[in-house]
Amino acid sequence: MNKRVDIQDLGLKDYKETWDFQEELFQRTVDLKIQNRRGNEQRETPNHLLFVEHPHVYTLGKSGDFENLLVTEDELAKKGAKFYKINRGGDITYHGPGQIVGYPILDLDNFFTDIHKYLRLLEEMVILTLAEYGLKAERSKGETGVWLDVGTPFARKICAMGVRASRWVTMHGFALNINTNLGYFDLMIPCGIKDKAVTALNVELGKEEVNIDEVKEKLLKHFEVLFEAEVIKQKTEA
Repeated sequence: MNKRVDIQDLGLKDYKETWDFQEELFQRTVDLKIQNRRGNEQRETPNHLLFVEHPHVYTLGKSGDFENLLVTEDELAKKGAKFYKINRGGDITYHGPGQIVGYPILDLDNFFTDIHKYLRLLEEMVILTLAEYGLKAERSKGETGVWLDVGTPFARKICAMGVRASRWVTMHGFALNINTNLGYFDLMIPCGIKDKAVTALNVELGKEEVNIDEVKEKLLKHFEVLFEAEVIKQKTEA
């Protein structure tokens, strides 16, 4: 089992370009697994984790409700935002500058074959990271992602998650609000959940800006431990 995970930080990159790159990495791994199953030679399957920030964009999961987007696509265009219906689980979400988006393209055969465990470990990675900033983040029953003040009238979401998996290969992932312009969330019903607020790390800490690279390092540290992985940072970009 190959537990090495290649880390690429793509910087600020268009959503569709990044989605295409994800699909390319995903398909390579799936194809390799099919070849391994058919042949005698067993080659290692790779694992990737992409970090990226996207220009303003809204994405709707395959089971999502288009009515959770509260404005027309023309109105989005006027705000410099794009919209895509995509092949992950979950409902509608927003990506934009100041948000860490993480896309793990992992062959779970290298780790464990359990999607629920996979999601819980991604959540735990975020929970442990936020704890380093003095925040008590937690899960909300029946609602994937990471929240603050669960079970109170002040419950608010700080990290959204939605994944796809085929042949135990994952894609899509998580979006953690760091210095995100929360006004863009007003144009939708986040993840299709009404009457729940959204927040960002800088808001919770009362800071104008939080160092995003520092947060990424903390996420990677916890990812490495939780997945018992060896992270390898790549200098090349998509």
